[in-house]
Amino acid sequence: MTPRRLFRILAWLCLATIGALSVVAPSMRPVTFLPHNFEHVAIFSLAGLAIGLGYPNRTAPHMVTLTLFAAAVELAQFYAPGRHPRFSDFVVDALAACAGIVIALMLTRKTAR
Repeated sequence: MTPRRLFRILAWLCLATIGALSVVAPSMRPVTFLPHNFEHVAIFSLAGLAIGLGYPNRTAPHMVTLTLFAAAVELAQFYAPGRHPRFSDFVVDALAACAGIVIALMLTRKTAR
């Protein structure tokens, strides 16, 4: 299996995990010792990195798509019992995803030289 294929699988797993954990009841979410915003930064930047490495050379469309995805998962929380969307979560999520994509872009450019 090629590295690109592995990153694609990781990207889709991250997106599915984000989607699922965004709408489940709070009691079903895993609890870590990490701060709330750090958890968001970690998973969204990992998703952005995996998407950027799995599907290279599409930086702008990926940034737009992941920003819309971050908005969608926050808005979906209006319909999830016990959950509530936060604008601050959306901002952190979108910025982290875009940062992951930029890191992937830098890595792909560095290895291309």
